[in-house]
Amino acid sequence: MPVNCLCILCRIVITLQRGEHLQAFDYVAAQTVDEAVSLLAAKGAQARVLAGGTDLIVQLREGRRRLELVVDVKKIPEVNTLSYDSNNGLQLGAAVPCYKIYGDATIARAYPGLMDAFTLVGGTQIQGRASVGGNLCNSSPAADTTPTLIAHRATCVIAGPTGRREIPVEQFCTGPGRNVLGNGEFLVALRFPAPPQNFGAHYLRFIPRNEMDIAVVGVGSSVVLGADRATVTAARIALGAVAPTPLLVDEAAEALIGKPISDQTIAQAAAAAQAAARPISDMRGTIEQRRHLTGVLTRRTLQGAIARARGERVNHA
Repeated sequence: MPVNCLCILCRIVITLQRGEHLQAFDYVAAQTVDEAVSLLAAKGAQARVLAGGTDLIVQLREGRRRLELVVDVKKIPEVNTLSYDSNNGLQLGAAVPCYKIYGDATIARAYPGLMDAFTLVGGTQIQGRASVGGNLCNSSPAADTTPTLIAHRATCVIAGPTGRREIPVEQFCTGPGRNVLGNGEFLVALRFPAPPQNFGAHYLRFIPRNEMDIAVVGVGSSVVLGADRATVTAARIALGAVAPTPLLVDEAAEALIGKPISDQTIAQAAAAAQAAARPISDMRGTIEQRRHLTGVLTRRTLQGAIARARGERVNHA
């Protein structure tokens, strides 16, 4: 394995679901970003990063994914960075587990719209392992975290064999379970700008019952209000579970920007979000239901975002 750094290598054997087969793969705990990139590049599509593992381990056990190498990145300092200040914003390492984020009172106060979603990722035990970066890289159209990442203008920091690159988070997912990561690349961190004055954001999802943890529809909205707190000067509305990838709906934002806040302008934004949705019918919901819910949740998340921008308290769902 052509790397210059000391690595920990062992052979893992997993019993597949129902005990029918065994899957063996190499496991390496990388110590640096460069080492992880080199390991991933050497194995190409047969290698994957382990951050929290709450998706990857399940996929391996069920036989839905077969690998030759798993690269654990939890020992890389940069991938575990969690820092915030009011000038530079938030730096969130791709392996930071959810509980550490919402457990930081300063970050939770600065970004309550993120906390709406981060507290929904599985149950308490899952949140002890699952990372926001891993949730994004799993690239599910119904992921709870992605719409609110988009609403908060997150930037993806990606490392690879040719160096580093950054892309807006709304460009990261390319299809169900697919994203822009190329051979040898992995997500190092997410960067968020500091919330401007009079900024508010909110995320909501619909699930038919608590036991069903996959969103039928999810919506993340953010707004920036003018000095009078009566006019929207900037907005972002992002949808989940209504298209092959999470959607940033510019038309919904355009229905708000520069206009006084009213039930009518919010309704126009909700209608634009409905028009942009491209849902399918499946066991979780129908096309008609998802379109209806898109409008309802867009309206409610905008109301919540506006309330927070005005300094009002909005509880997490």
